[in-house]
Amino acid sequence: MSILLNEDFTFIVQGITGREAVNLTRECLDYGSKIVGGVTPGRKGRDVHGVPVFDTVEQAVADHGSQIDGSVVTVPPAFTKDAVFEAIENGIKLIVVVTERIPRRDVAEMVELANLRGARIIGPNCLGIIAPGVGKMGGIGGPAKDAAKAYEPGSIGVMSRSGGMTTEISSTLTAAGLGVSTAVSIGGDAIIGSTYAELMPLFEADDRTEAIVIYTEPGGRMEAELVDWREENDAKLPIIAFMAGKFMDDEEMQGMSFGHAGTIVEGAEDSATQKIARLEAAGIPVVERIDEIPEAVKEKLGAKV
Repeated sequence: MSILLNEDFTFIVQGITGREAVNLTRECLDYGSKIVGGVTPGRKGRDVHGVPVFDTVEQAVADHGSQIDGSVVTVPPAFTKDAVFEAIENGIKLIVVVTERIPRRDVAEMVELANLRGARIIGPNCLGIIAPGVGKMGGIGGPAKDAAKAYEPGSIGVMSRSGGMTTEISSTLTAAGLGVSTAVSIGGDAIIGSTYAELMPLFEADDRTEAIVIYTEPGGRMEAELVDWREENDAKLPIIAFMAGKFMDDEEMQGMSFGHAGTIVEGAEDSATQKIARLEAAGIPVVERIDEIPEAVKEKLGAKV
């Protein structure tokens, strides 16, 4: 099993005729994903790698003849909110927003509408989702042959604010023979559609997932929310965290920006040192080198057994 994606999952690509989207579509098709349509206003009748293009999401749904499960949104920032609204209002329940630099107010409104309609947004500013051997949405893993090497089927779930680190962590797990159940690049912006805590119930319900690895960095409250969620819900899955950017705690680094838009250190509790302390106090070991991840996972799995 996996979360969010399965063998029958269908999706469209909004903004499919853009250069990035053309490449992304090819990569997903080569990996075995079921892309049933694309949307670019004014381009109806064309195709991208054999995928029919429509002017609207409504046309794509009508042509498909049944409900479409998801959408990858790659349109420019100024039009992203309208594209996401259009997808949600046409019954699409999983929306991966690749676009970056979207105004925060637009993102907040997108997330609010998704919550009202029972839809889920991954991103924005993310690489998407991959269920190894099943399918992928977005540019995660790159070309199919590269994705297949980095993401072998396994039992470890991966969640990361960094798209690149999603693949780095997964590749390390694959090389260690652990593999990946589902990997989600959640996006690094200050406002995103699905946080660690919001995705955890899906992993907890997945029979295949035996442990979780998360990528964390200074700034934001996502890790604190995850700890609170685990305590409130008596979660069972062991979690291992990889901490990047601990050097940001050094006095000479204070006041400097680092990494993602979400890495805003508002107080001492947002620092790497305090995050590590809180995570470890909650029984979540924190490693500071990628090559330490597999051993930490194995130790947790051994303790679980």
